[in-house]
Amino acid sequence: MANNPLDGAGYLMRGLGLISKPGIRPFVLIPLMINILVFSLLIWLGVDQFGALMDRFLPAEGSWLAWLRWLLWPLFAIAIVLVIFYTFTVFANLFAAPFNGLLAEKVERYLGGELPQQPGGIKQTMKDILPSLLSEARKMGYFLLRAIPLLILFLIPGLNLAAPFLWMAFSAWFMAVEYGDFPMANHGLKFKEQHRRLKQSRLTALAFGGGLTLMMMVPLLNFFAMPAAVAGATVFWHERLKEL
Repeated sequence: MANNPLDGAGYLMRGLGLISKPGIRPFVLIPLMINILVFSLLIWLGVDQFGALMDRFLPAEGSWLAWLRWLLWPLFAIAIVLVIFYTFTVFANLFAAPFNGLLAEKVERYLGGELPQQPGGIKQTMKDILPSLLSEARKMGYFLLRAIPLLILFLIPGLNLAAPFLWMAFSAWFMAVEYGDFPMANHGLKFKEQHRRLKQSRLTALAFGGGLTLMMMVPLLNFFAMPAAVAGATVFWHERLKEL
């Protein structure tokens, strides 16, 4: 099946397995360290500010919607965690982008894929820093243009009931866009073409991003989410997206 959600989750799991391979493991170190730093900051922020955020977004005690607090609490808790996760993830990838591109290259070569002829190694990675940062800035703009209206929905009584579901769907899609960029950029594909290919396999992409969302919420496993996502997105590209 060309657009199978199960494949999306499978690519992520295969990516998690690939990052432990001897030929790939050295290129996981920097993305892994950046991810550990990001999630350590998230844990600190969550412990320090989570209760205040929940009180801000949930219906106030004594309001006519107060009876919904028990029902909305888990939904808003998940949504707020995702908002924080994805905001931090965007900035983490901004710093890790050149190294994630190199990791995607090594994974694709491990899978038997062919990349355009160009100098490899650390020197080329350093030359790729500016293009990688520009690509991340483009994705950040894409993220903000859609995330800000969704975040505003959390503040509008009534409409905020739909906000957690819309945010979860957008988050899953954005994760596919975010990590699908690394293997596709290695082949010179620009954002518009990357987006077109992902839309051609939308259900698979959403399942990949949804699976990554779950991985990011599992303690300890979330430290490996970034490199696993890069490797999994490379498998996705190698087996599906490059033919579209």
